[in-house]
Amino acid sequence: METNPSCCLAGQPKDGGRRLWLKAGISAVSLVAGVGFKAGPAEAAALTKTQRDTLTPDQIIAMMKTGNERFRSGRMKKQDFLAQKRASATGQYPAAVILSCIDSRAPAEIILDMGIGDTFNARVAGNIVNQDMLGSLEFACAVAGAKVLLVMGHTACGAIKGAIDNVQLGNLTGLLETIRPAIEATQYTGERSSKNEEFVDAVARSNVGQAIATIRNSSPILLDLEHKGQVRIAGAMYDLHTGAVTFM
Repeated sequence: METNPSCCLAGQPKDGGRRLWLKAGISAVSLVAGVGFKAGPAEAAALTKTQRDTLTPDQIIAMMKTGNERFRSGRMKKQDFLAQKRASATGQYPAAVILSCIDSRAPAEIILDMGIGDTFNARVAGNIVNQDMLGSLEFACAVAGAKVLLVMGHTACGAIKGAIDNVQLGNLTGLLETIRPAIEATQYTGERSSKNEEFVDAVARSNVGQAIATIRNSSPILLDLEHKGQVRIAGAMYDLHTGAVTFM
């Protein structure tokens, strides 16, 4: 399914240079061949449609894992954000869409070592799924061509703690209600309180699973893309202490 709404998908820049995604040193030749990834300096800024379409969902997730390893080791790629801005101004072809929490300590682009134009990024407290979020995810995958839909929770999540404590605060109350079923679904024999970090993180993992189930149950469009193998829906947890992203 391909459309090109002027608000988000202008035409691709017509430069003939080779492109690399996630600054992992992947040449156009290796992309076409479906070969692995080698480290090296970025040769250009933005992912092209051809390169994005050549990648498989598994390759994209492998790139995410490699980017997180660079982040954890302190060997992140040098990002030329101005070049990325220029290259993507008239067209964007992100390979993935990431639904994550608004927590300031868990910015997906940084912890996965990505740049402008690499991913769509949807952020909301507790990485919950509602109708507006589903529409955004459907746009990213069915219209714009993203091949991976990643739901990423994180440790010590304040939204999870708020749901456990049954916090009541304006519009936040309804958001936390969305998380509450994950508390009930979490099997845990220790202290079930927001003061217990292990329980909080266990609920956060359950909440990621719940979000994925909601996506599949509430979006026939995304479920169909997943069944056809065009999109992979995956979950992950980010550890604030170690910096590691663990795919579920």
